[in-house]
Amino acid sequence: MAISRNEVIKIAELARLHFTGEELDAFTGQFQHLLDYIEQLKQVDVEDVAPTSHVSLTKEFEKHIFRDDEVRPSLPVEESLANAPDPGAGHFRVPKVI
Repeated sequence: MAISRNEVIKIAELARLHFTGEELDAFTGQFQHLLDYIEQLKQVDVEDVAPTSHVSLTKEFEKHIFRDDEVRPSLPVEESLANAPDPGAGHFRVPKVI
């Protein structure tokens, strides 16, 4: 699959990014390299490979990932909010992001 410079421009617009012509050319080449690599990966026979839930399975994987939830004491609210620039009534107040 080939990617054009216009497609890279469209992706940049969607991400609200602005690039120079030189940067667009560089990104077009980099995207093409990634797409070529993905095509290579599609050629790999994974029929007999068991699915995994995590890319790095260690000896203690299940101990950490599948541990039982348990209630433990946490930091008091007052102490948590002590350095907040604009604490609300028992919560962190942050600017609206939409």
